[in-house]
Amino acid sequence: MATQPTVRIGARGSKLSLAQAGHMQRRIAALLGADPESPAEVERVAPLVVITTTGDRVQDRRLLEIGGKGLFTKEIEEALAEGRIDCAVHSMKDMPALLPDGLCIAAVPEREDPRDAFLSRGVARLEDLPQGARLGTASLRRQAQSLNRRPDLDVQMLRGNVDTRLAKLAAGEADAILLAYAGLRRLGLGDRAKGLIDPKAAPPAPGQGALAIETREADRDRPWVAGLVCETTTLCVAAERGALTALEGSCKTPVGAHAWLEGGLLHLIVEALSPDGRLKFRHTGAAEIPRLADPTVAARDLGLSLGAAVKDEAGDAIVL
Repeated sequence: MATQPTVRIGARGSKLSLAQAGHMQRRIAALLGADPESPAEVERVAPLVVITTTGDRVQDRRLLEIGGKGLFTKEIEEALAEGRIDCAVHSMKDMPALLPDGLCIAAVPEREDPRDAFLSRGVARLEDLPQGARLGTASLRRQAQSLNRRPDLDVQMLRGNVDTRLAKLAAGEADAILLAYAGLRRLGLGDRAKGLIDPKAAPPAPGQGALAIETREADRDRPWVAGLVCETTTLCVAAERGALTALEGSCKTPVGAHAWLEGGLLHLIVEALSPDGRLKFRHTGAAEIPRLADPTVAARDLGLSLGAAVKDEAGDAIVL
């Protein structure tokens, strides 16, 4: 594999994106035959190409107001389609349900912790916040799930990178915030979480905690791609993203999904709420994973069926 061509890796310029991409960069370099402990060798065979996205530039509005979560991937996917990079490293939860023609999610590496983290300047749980406390989040799902549990909360729009949100919490702009625990851990900030949200009680975003290695369709079977795949994470994410697809999930739809393998079965919880949190629609199920056929098809079908059941029950109540 030392004869593999150079693999140019596209990523956003945020501290978290660079931490995630850097980890994948070292793994890809090793799969290409380079010494992952040699920064010069790593950069030679798997150079990192930083691309600023619209989602990074516009920080004063919710994503749903400016075009949705695809704004974190659009410019990177354009570079991939045009051949300026060879793969991209994304947070899976930022990936829209549908990808541009000619591109694919070629590999899903092992997942970090998928839970939401609760951070505050005092209490350890959402339930312990005082009446009318200010909760900061830019996620419609987190807003809806929090208001379902605590309708008295004053939910404030809070965007920005992790450091920015932590600074706003410290400055008193919010009494508590919710962040992906995986991102905190990847930045070495896992100890900042006061508590963690049970993913079965309040399912996180589909694919949360997982990374997506996106390539052109023609490159999906490259040997270095196969070396990044985690089969368990791939199955769980396929189920969760199946639900996202069925619900036509976007930043205008509060959708949560959590899948896990247990007892030889793939289990899935799918949840959607009205944006104000008053209504909650939830379906659960499990499926056997075939050994001979493509198991990701069965996983995705489970997600599609549960997502469709939620959609049939909820109708337009879950759309902002």
